[in-house]
Amino acid sequence: MFSLQTIFGKGDKFYGLLEQSADAACDSAKALHELVTQVDRAPVISHFAAARAREKALASKISEELVNTFVTALDREDIEALNSALYKIPKTIEKFAERYVLVAERLQGIEFAKRTELLERSTVVVAEMIGELRKGLRIDPVQKLQSRLQALEAEGDRLLLAPYRALYLEPGDAMRAILAKDLFELIEKAIDKCRDVGNTVYSIVLKNS
Repeated sequence: MFSLQTIFGKGDKFYGLLEQSADAACDSAKALHELVTQVDRAPVISHFAAARAREKALASKISEELVNTFVTALDREDIEALNSALYKIPKTIEKFAERYVLVAERLQGIEFAKRTELLERSTVVVAEMIGELRKGLRIDPVQKLQSRLQALEAEGDRLLLAPYRALYLEPGDAMRAILAKDLFELIEKAIDKCRDVGNTVYSIVLKNS
């Protein structure tokens, strides 16, 4: 005998898809960190492209399932908000990667690794927060993860300001400073997208607690 949950497709289908999407964001952030730290970038770019393609496919799958599923485990608008917010993390990372590979030679000596590591850590926290959704929407663990994410964002803001003094004081290459600033701000934007996912998860838990 089938339960109503099975008939209407409620189950944990969306939990699994959102968890996969968060994992894909982690993979993108990891590939980005490797991109700025490894000399041979060709295999890293291939890995990065695969992670981005997986994220796109998952975002489309979630949207498709929302159309085809009558009852969902979470409110439909919450799933849509999470899907959109998660998708924007690797999308922003992709923008950084595309620009970085074009100008990396010109930016030798400028350090990106600390910032990409911070982004990678932020995506790990995001994945943990998404994983909490299927555990009963418990406020305490989500609140602790939200605090960790906010601390990482604050550290990212601090790191964003640190290199500007040196860049602007460098003589003779204003374009180098502009290119570096653009890339630093893309990393900050990607961390902000992680924060957006965290805020959405937190609001969902508060609403259902």
